[in-house]
Amino acid sequence: MKKFIVAIDQGTTSTRAILFNLSGEPIYTSQKEFTQYFPKDGWVEHNPNEIWLTTKKVLIDAINKCKKLKGKILTIGITNQRETTILWDKKTGKHIYNAIVWQDRRTAEFCKKYKTHKKEKIINKKTGLLIDPYFSATKIKWILENVPKAKKLVRKNQILFGTVDTFLIWKLTKGKVHATDATNASRTMLFNITKNKWDRDILNSLKIPKNILPEVKDCSDEFGYTDKSITKKSYPINGVVGDQQAAAIGQSCFNVGSLKSTYGTGAFIIMNTGNKKIYSKNKLLTTICYRLNGKTTYALEGSIFIAGAGVQWLRDKIKIITNASETEKIVKKLKSNNGVYLVPAFTGLGAPYWNPNARGIICGLTRDTSQNEIIRATLESVAYQSYDLFNAMKNDGLKPNLIKVDGGMVKNKWFSQFLSNVINTKVIIPKVQETTALGAAFMAGLKIGVYKSLSDISKNWKIDKKFIPKISKRNRTILLKGWGQAIRKTLI
Repeated sequence: MKKFIVAIDQGTTSTRAILFNLSGEPIYTSQKEFTQYFPKDGWVEHNPNEIWLTTKKVLIDAINKCKKLKGKILTIGITNQRETTILWDKKTGKHIYNAIVWQDRRTAEFCKKYKTHKKEKIINKKTGLLIDPYFSATKIKWILENVPKAKKLVRKNQILFGTVDTFLIWKLTKGKVHATDATNASRTMLFNITKNKWDRDILNSLKIPKNILPEVKDCSDEFGYTDKSITKKSYPINGVVGDQQAAAIGQSCFNVGSLKSTYGTGAFIIMNTGNKKIYSKNKLLTTICYRLNGKTTYALEGSIFIAGAGVQWLRDKIKIITNASETEKIVKKLKSNNGVYLVPAFTGLGAPYWNPNARGIICGLTRDTSQNEIIRATLESVAYQSYDLFNAMKNDGLKPNLIKVDGGMVKNKWFSQFLSNVINTKVIIPKVQETTALGAAFMAGLKIGVYKSLSDISKNWKIDKKFIPKISKRNRTILLKGWGQAIRKTLI
């Protein structure tokens, strides 16, 4: 009988279930997009029920496909958009407010005031993070203070918090398990990454009750079983990892100094720093890369809020493309960007600027500018933002000699080459590009003994394409100078 692992990949714009064979090859994918809500400037929400229904649909699709293949599903892994915050009624299972998405900036003013209380040094030391609306903590606080039902349920001890992984585990197990993993916990701004537990002092200072928080487990652990009423047969859930850490696992970034960058809705660079926490002097984040058998491996991370979301904006909002795949053909026709730069600060700027109030700009427009330059500037902006992150790492004394990349954007060969040119580093694309889902599948498989160790997992990683820099130092300098000017205009 064929044996499979299912990975649920719950992302920012869609939910997927991928059926992997035990060699880590994707055999079948079911994907469903869901609605993005933008109720006010800088606010981004999802409907948790829609997230749940899309998850259930794609998971059942994968289970049915497995049956057709006369196979057996051994275990389920979950990976998810991190920081996105859901609170729900533990009796009814209904959310009390929409999910507040990681991109949401509604708590920017509170974060600004909170910083003035000299809290940032303490928060950074304990959690590895900066005080920013990006993380879950102030989103939880906002719901507790602004949703009348939340106050009632807190008094009754009838409310639960979870990042998306926790919400899905709770739904899949029919309320039997309220748990998360260490990587997702490390993105809440409430978790002490040295002590590996929820931090009581931070909770008290934000007035968040500890009893609403989930139990924190290893990435490869027992997260309960799916209820038969949902999946007909009960399946164990054995792997849970936040999406960016999952991609690092899927890319076999198990050695100290190994690094991956995922170009999805946003873009995220993670470098494995082993058992050592490196605190950046250049506004990068210290986070948990993975936790296995109670032992924590740390990472340094840089976050770009808008990557593939910029291409989505070109398609859905200003409607100058109908499909993301068109962009490669369009930009290849242009010899240069003709001096046009776009800074996609649609929801503020992430690392290394951390400016929630910044807003997007396009500069360098002339009478000769066409929509093609704007398309190219959107793609280029992701490479320039990556350069900013690599430069911050370099200033922290870290200089990787290659970068493993994945995500939807790297299917565009022009973009991958331009990225290599701008960051002046070799770029490697793996054979299996579904690295986020793959990381969750590996963690689930590790728990049940399909894989014996991390080095056993590494044997499944293979190179597909390589890109090396093909640009003169002079041209790179000119491009980056233009980007620097655009950033300065954005930050005014």
